[in-house]
Amino acid sequence: MAFGLLAPQLIGAAVDAFRRNPSHAALLRYALGLVGVAAVQGIFSFVQRRVLVGVSRDIEVDLRDRYFAHLERQPPAFFQERATGDLMARATSDLNAVRMLCGPAIMYSSQTLFTAIGALLAMARLDLPLTGVALAALPAVAGATKVFGERIHHRYERVQQGFARLTARVQESLAGARVVRAYAQEEAERRAFGELNAAYLEENRRLVRITAAFHPLLQVLVGCGFVAVLYFGGRQIHAGAITVGEFVAFNFFLAKLVWPMIAIGWVINLVQRGAASFGRLLEILEVEPAVADHEPLVRGARLRGAVSCRGLVFAYLPGGEPVLGPLAFEVPAGGSLGLVGATGAGKSTLLSLLPRLWEPPEGSLFLDGIDVRRLPLAELRAAIAMVPQESFLFSATLAENIALGRPEASATEILEAAHLAGLEPDLEALPNGLDTVVGERGLTLSGGQKQRVALARALLRRPRVLLLDDCLSAVDAATEARVLGNLARAGEGRTVLVVSHRIAAVAACDLVLVLAAGRITERGTPAELLAAGGAYAELARLQTLEEELAAV
Repeated sequence: MAFGLLAPQLIGAAVDAFRRNPSHAALLRYALGLVGVAAVQGIFSFVQRRVLVGVSRDIEVDLRDRYFAHLERQPPAFFQERATGDLMARATSDLNAVRMLCGPAIMYSSQTLFTAIGALLAMARLDLPLTGVALAALPAVAGATKVFGERIHHRYERVQQGFARLTARVQESLAGARVVRAYAQEEAERRAFGELNAAYLEENRRLVRITAAFHPLLQVLVGCGFVAVLYFGGRQIHAGAITVGEFVAFNFFLAKLVWPMIAIGWVINLVQRGAASFGRLLEILEVEPAVADHEPLVRGARLRGAVSCRGLVFAYLPGGEPVLGPLAFEVPAGGSLGLVGATGAGKSTLLSLLPRLWEPPEGSLFLDGIDVRRLPLAELRAAIAMVPQESFLFSATLAENIALGRPEASATEILEAAHLAGLEPDLEALPNGLDTVVGERGLTLSGGQKQRVALARALLRRPRVLLLDDCLSAVDAATEARVLGNLARAGEGRTVLVVSHRIAAVAACDLVLVLAAGRITERGTPAELLAAGGAYAELARLQTLEEELAAV
């Protein structure tokens, strides 16, 4: 930047020197000087851009890593309150705006600041009154920058909100593509997307109208300064206050000042966009995970898998209506517990409290006598594997999906887990067996196949506690019986908690709890509950009748 300010002085000196002695040799010296200045300026400009733009990319990477890691620590309630598309918009468009703030905005603002200061000092040294004339438009430029900057900030926030809504709609439509096609709602989805897209376009147009008016206004104000300088500068030359060369140099310095005055509009635009986007990112980054490690912690415990529940009362919201409790039960290490009951009884919620997907009340849920809230999350969840009813698969091979919890597992171990989960007949029918690539969310597999892949994933981890949340609801009775037999043989020494609507799935459990409205209404071994003739016995009778009718 300093070398760039030498060029106007060389040009002014060349003009005066040529007027005194019209010699090509003198002009050649000044021309070579200008080439040298341009070369040095180019080198420093290259280094500056490489450093600042590179740093901005590093900041972008670090911020994206931090943002993703922060999302990974959030509990299910966080994602129930926020649309996936909105979170994705913040991770892409907003992060890019922050990168522009940390790189180009800083680079151009520093350039404009030092160039403006240097040019003003040089102009004042040449002719102070003429410098005052050149700066007459500066208050108007500052006022326009303030007014337009606030409007750009507001409009860009609206644009980002519209982009988030658009992204969320696309994500939901693609995730629910099967449902959309099944109900012939393709046209309705296109219309809904078109409306959001049109609204997003209109918000962008409003932003463009403001920025499009801002830059020409600055140019007009700067142009007025040039006109005034030409008029008063001519009079200064006529009065002998400055030479022609000095006036030429003054105009080149003024041109150097024009770039900062115009570039400030672009920088303000980047700053306002980046500030708005950074604010949106902070909204997420400042949300403390509802489930986290809090001292004092019991570290390095050798967990065996004994589960106990003591006076558990749980509500999703603080002070809200309890959905569970009070509950109390004991499951020894290596034992098994069955949970049955109507939909909404709280079975899945109870299971999700043990690995702290939801935070249980302190002193209510224990693993080997240790409050689960006192165990480090990483150690607690390493000892537990949970298979939900709705299984999520990644767009990868079956082997990669099964080995999610143990990427280092051998092919033999993966195949063994698949067999235990009852996948052997399915592997024979698939074109590439375990190397078959499943579609996004396991789109190419049936519901029962996805459930068994998720079960194999859990079994491969060899957890101390296995939580099965109605994970065989989509398979037929014969397959269920085969898988349950495999689990009985492979689960020795492992604590198993089973949620199921089918009596067959809990018939081999050591203890069965019947839940209704979050409370235990019956408890005992399967034989005891059948003999009692309560809700469990009635459910067993109805399912037996259904099987007999199906057989007929």
